[in-house]
Amino acid sequence: MTKKALNQNSKYAQKLIDIIEPDFIFGNKPINRFKNQNNLDSPKKNGKKEKIRQLKDQIFSIQNCKLKDSSKNLIMGEGNLNSPIMLVGGAPGYEEIESGLTFQGEVGNLLKKMLSAINIKIENIYKTFAVNYRPPEDRKPNSQEIKRYSIFLKEHISIVNPKILILLGSTAMEAITGSNSKISEVRGKWKEIIVKNNTISYMITFSPSYLIRFPDNKKYSWEDLKKIRKKIKDLKIEI
Repeated sequence: MTKKALNQNSKYAQKLIDIIEPDFIFGNKPINRFKNQNNLDSPKKNGKKEKIRQLKDQIFSIQNCKLKDSSKNLIMGEGNLNSPIMLVGGAPGYEEIESGLTFQGEVGNLLKKMLSAINIKIENIYKTFAVNYRPPEDRKPNSQEIKRYSIFLKEHISIVNPKILILLGSTAMEAITGSNSKISEVRGKWKEIIVKNNTISYMITFSPSYLIRFPDNKKYSWEDLKKIRKKIKDLKIEI
């Protein structure tokens, strides 16, 4: 009797869906942990850092904003400003406000695993939120709040100027597209947005916080991740 060969891709996919193994990597190509280090202090990045600082000052100076008044911290963004990939979440929560960083705690751990599954280290991409302040009691920002902050988000995107934009959840989707459709109906499809004459490919997918609450949807997130991996390969992006 011949022993049936195991399907390694299916094995890795199941690991992502179940989120059991914290350190697995999808794919046979080893991660280059050093190739992006040369970009960290480049003049291009330093120019972007100054623009980000100026944008942060603009956001901090807004008036008559309940989100700003109720939040102790402004969360701008973090990561590699020269990265070709930019992630946009909805709004910071308690752990983000306390740390001053994006995607912390259980949400951050899940996001790291999701990116690791397609051979991406989280520090090699750039991450931000559609709304920069924590909503009271972590409620979802309303449409008026999302629209107000979308102006700053689009400027933020234009500064980073990524090749790929990943929108995590309905708040990020509404900020960029103006739509409040169900994520399940629009996720996993590549579309394009023009920001200051630059055309950027974007995909809408489930946010890690949503997947924590509704883990059955991880299988759909995995399908989206595979499409992101393919897009990176098609665009010959080094990340």
